[in-house]
Amino acid sequence: MNTLFILNDGPYGTERSYNALRLARQLGKTEGQTVRVFLMGDAVACAKSGQKVPEGYYNAGDMVRMVGGEVGLCGTCMDARGMGVEQVVEGARRSTLKELAEWTAAADKVLVF
Repeated sequence: MNTLFILNDGPYGTERSYNALRLARQLGKTEGQTVRVFLMGDAVACAKSGQKVPEGYYNAGDMVRMVGGEVGLCGTCMDARGMGVEQVVEGARRSTLKELAEWTAAADKVLVF
């Protein structure tokens, strides 16, 4: 089973991206499951390296690294936010709308957060 998660919200402020990353990680641990995550809009900040959060608070960058599947970031969204590839956490990469379309066509399920 191939599941695609599309995240739109920033890493902090709401818990939508947090919950999506939690679910993606858990689903990725399930045998026979393939997980892909695509970050667009403000969600690209979830994959920003160097995040410093208060003790006891979740770190979205760490969560992105732990997804266990492919993580793509909308390149146009990164550009609009002044985010370069050198600022992206390990395990995530700059991507395109074309690749999102391919991932969507190949997915058995698409979950949008």
